[in-house]
Amino acid sequence: MMNNTTRKRTTVSDIPKSLTLYVIFSITVLIIYTIVEQIISTASGMSHDTLTTCIFAAFGGEILACALIKIFKLKKEDNYD
Repeated sequence: MMNNTTRKRTTVSDIPKSLTLYVIFSITVLIIYTIVEQIISTASGMSHDTLTTCIFAAFGGEILACALIKIFKLKKEDNYD
């Protein structure tokens, strides 16, 4: 049998930490992709414009979504004070 008290529950204070970690992860992926794409395009002489657009749109959109969540959460908290 599994003990239910050993599970960690997600609390409201965990949400900003997880958003911050996700933004750091997204920026890291974008930086690594940019470096690798520069190396590959220099070596092969081809650029992957469509793939680059899709990667930056996906991760940039996620960063924007996380930023909006934080902004609106802060505004909501300020209204209660």
